[in-house]
Amino acid sequence: MFETLGSRLQATFDNLKRRGKLTEADVDVAMREVRLALLEADVNFKVVKKFVERVRERAVGQEVMRSLTPGQQVVKIVHEELIQTLGDPGRLNLGMQSPAVIMLVGLQGSGKTTTAAKLALHLRKEGRRPILVAADVYRPAAIDQLETLGHQLEIPVYGEGINANPVNVCANAVKQAVQTAATVVILDTAGRLNIDEMKMDELRGIKARVQPVETLLVADAMTGQEAVRVATDFHNAVQLTGLIMTKIDGDARGGAAISMREVTGVPLKFLGTGEKLSGLEVFHPDRMASRILGMGDVLTLIERAQTEVDQEEAERAGKRLLSGKFDLEDFLKQMQQIKRMGPLGQLLEMIPGMNKMVGDVDLRGAEKDLKRIEAIIQSMTPEERRNPKIIKASRKRRIATGSGTSVQDVNMLLKQFQEMQRMMKQFQGGRGRNLSRLLGGRF
Repeated sequence: MFETLGSRLQATFDNLKRRGKLTEADVDVAMREVRLALLEADVNFKVVKKFVERVRERAVGQEVMRSLTPGQQVVKIVHEELIQTLGDPGRLNLGMQSPAVIMLVGLQGSGKTTTAAKLALHLRKEGRRPILVAADVYRPAAIDQLETLGHQLEIPVYGEGINANPVNVCANAVKQAVQTAATVVILDTAGRLNIDEMKMDELRGIKARVQPVETLLVADAMTGQEAVRVATDFHNAVQLTGLIMTKIDGDARGGAAISMREVTGVPLKFLGTGEKLSGLEVFHPDRMASRILGMGDVLTLIERAQTEVDQEEAERAGKRLLSGKFDLEDFLKQMQQIKRMGPLGQLLEMIPGMNKMVGDVDLRGAEKDLKRIEAIIQSMTPEERRNPKIIKASRKRRIATGSGTSVQDVNMLLKQFQEMQRMMKQFQGGRGRNLSRLLGGRF
């Protein structure tokens, strides 16, 4: 989401770091670049103005001018101000109320229904018992979608069908939650194409009736400059307690997140990271600021690995690798575990300095290569995966046809896998070689 903004800011600060001493003119040039970068990222101009003024005031002060590393000191100031702008870490405040009611609001198409299911899954992992409520009574598809997601997650969904009274639906859902011992009620309210006063009255009615502890605006990260108006209107109508940004893995420039947080003053609590129902991250402003400035986000990477990677399977694969028994079946399982953690580019940006090391590497091309490898291995029989030596000409043609690739592609994969096995045997026998050779050839 912040890829373009991050690249612009990092280039600006790289220039600053190369200077042994900073003048006020140097700071002004850097601040102009920061201002342009933020505006291009669709950050609201009023927010940009305040941010740049705060940074400049500190950057021309004594803490920079007397520093032995003035360029790095400016980066530190920008990092701190970014954290302040992004706000405090968002945490759900469910209090002691049981069941605790969470009301999701937002424009139609922002991903509200999917987010409701993601949030329910997130809360269940924390040991709570959620129930989903189909309060969008105007779109049969929204009700069907929520019921499908609930069935998929084995989480109960309460609904009364289309044209029911949404206020009554929500009130009855809370009663149902009490009877079934559910601890959290998540209301998926009706989306709207624009700010509609009648629909806002409906939201006010629901809020007055069920008294939600959290009222969260679900907003599309690609909203752009319109984000400020949308957030302001919803906040004025129902007093938001938090924000959830969706589709952050798309082509969004990231400005909506910064603008909405600054203008409303309510915390950004979650980020939606893809279509998978596990794709909901708790928002950490310090981690996000570090990613924007190219400092990585190792903690989030570790948390994803702990959540998505089967630790026992990973340990077993590691032992098989070191023992020389690692086969294509193991290789496929490890690839699939890594894929569950997210897109390759997103994972690399979480490693400090990695964004500069990969440089102009075609990450999209690398993603396609991994998919091609996966398709080739999946086109093999279990016996072929366990013993690739039996794959001769006729089998190669069948595998290539089944995976939509060429025999040359199959040959290349088998050759690289044989090289990996040979290297691991040398490593095991104490005749280690530079393992970077394994990464030298791109499939």
